[in-house]
Amino acid sequence: MTARRRRRHHRFRRSRWSALFLIVIVIALVIADRQGWLLVEPAGAMGQYHGRTFQVVRIIDGDTIEIEAFDPEEQRPTTRVRLWGINCPETAGQSSPIAEPWADEATKLTAALIENSSVTLRLEPSRLRGRYGRILAHVETADGKLLNELLLEAGLAKADERWPHSALRRYAEAQRRAQDADLGVWSQ
Repeated sequence: MTARRRRRHHRFRRSRWSALFLIVIVIALVIADRQGWLLVEPAGAMGQYHGRTFQVVRIIDGDTIEIEAFDPEEQRPTTRVRLWGINCPETAGQSSPIAEPWADEATKLTAALIENSSVTLRLEPSRLRGRYGRILAHVETADGKLLNELLLEAGLAKADERWPHSALRRYAEAQRRAQDADLGVWSQ
């Protein structure tokens, strides 16, 4: 083998190892990013709310609560949280002078499960706030259950499939169980 061919062969082997090393690094970074390992301190709403536990200060209705946390975007001393992926019947208020059927029961169940207790919020990075500026979250109760799912199982909410999220299938199954048992909104 000539010196020229040896140099070309050596360069080829070196570039092949460099490419392989680069591919391994990229794969490791993708995995680390998906696991959340790259974020030392996430910015914005994800960093402020996701995976964190807060005291519930007010139950607004079946699918909206207020937690004890300053909301920098809304400039409020508390943060309003809308339960992600579900829709409870509306209580009487701005949108309607009378409550929809099962609205009071949904509000009472939410109060019974989390009033004056702490909850942990699980956000979806694809959509952090709803159209009224509320944080969208899967709300985990003190015993590790999802409030969103509990309302669906009781028939006091409907699964909202307008936006994809991590619990879409789980919520659809909870709703199906309530429908099969003719519970709440499904009893009529």
